[in-house]
Amino acid sequence: QVQLVESGGGLVQPGGSLRLSCVASGLSFSSSIMRWYRQVPGRQREFVATIFSVGNTLYAPSVKGRFTISRDNTKNTVYLQMNSLKPDDTAVYYCSADSLYWGQGTQVTVSS
Repeated sequence: QVQLVESGGGLVQPGGSLRLSCVASGLSFSSSIMRWYRQVPGRQREFVATIFSVGNTLYAPSVKGRFTISRDNTKNTVYLQMNSLKPDDTAVYYCSADSLYWGQGTQVTVSS
């Protein structure tokens, strides 16, 4: 059974930083394409970042230069380092494996 468990969300002031983690189990993590998405209530889920099995990455224009996705295959974990956070980054953040499996999400709130 595949499980993805996100953590690291919370309340942060504009300009601050957070690091999200997603621990995966039940799948071949090192060969999986891992992605982060986010969703605001009433809006469609939005792509944030991808990291491929070989380590190359892609980012949504809205987060490029501020967010960094990384992975540790020894820990079956994907990370999202978020810097220079803005109120528009407020959302529930989800990780996904191969766009087939999803975590339960972690809330990120950027507010003063």
